[in-house]
Amino acid sequence: MSENASSSGEESPNSQENTPSLANNLKSKSIWMRLFFMFVIALLYSVSRVVVGAVVVVQFFWVLLTGEANQKLQIFGHALSTYTYQIILYLTFNTEERPFPFDADWPNSN
Repeated sequence: MSENASSSGEESPNSQENTPSLANNLKSKSIWMRLFFMFVIALLYSVSRVVVGAVVVVQFFWVLLTGEANQKLQIFGHALSTYTYQIILYLTFNTEERPFPFDADWPNSN
């Protein structure tokens, strides 16, 4: 049975070169810029939640009064839900594309 560096508890010199160190991460401008954008986008997420709530209430009363859904509210609600999804993707590091109004356009509701 042969021993390799990882099983003996020692790291090979090449593994240290390929792994970014904490000091490098702390000095990385891109990581701090992402944190800034995450704060701004988290604020937009809070606003979008309030707007979703308003759409829900208005749509409910529209249906209550007319018997059918308001199509313009449905289209806006679909775009808003897509936008909220894009925000969550960015905040959870599943994409590097920042949602509207930064990298992406307002979502199309098609």
